[in-house]
Amino acid sequence: MSEPASGRPVSVQPGDVVRLRKPHPCGGADWTVVRIGADIGLKCTTCQHRVMLTRPEFERRVKVFLRHAGSDQAGASTGGPTAE
Repeated sequence: MSEPASGRPVSVQPGDVVRLRKPHPCGGADWTVVRIGADIGLKCTTCQHRVMLTRPEFERRVKVFLRHAGSDQAGASTGGPTAE
């Protein structure tokens, strides 16, 4: 796993699946990106709960990209953290 490059925004698209550093209270750790803008909308893949994070907060909390939208393989390179 690689860390986000400091000073460089993480490339994220709706449909990406990410794992955050801390698990959700339901026990799930994986989230689907559902909205991009000033805030990033995430939906828990376990309980479907939705949250909004600011981009800086999202970049701090993301641990690894599990799947990129429009990509057939996990960890496709788009400039962000990837699974290895």
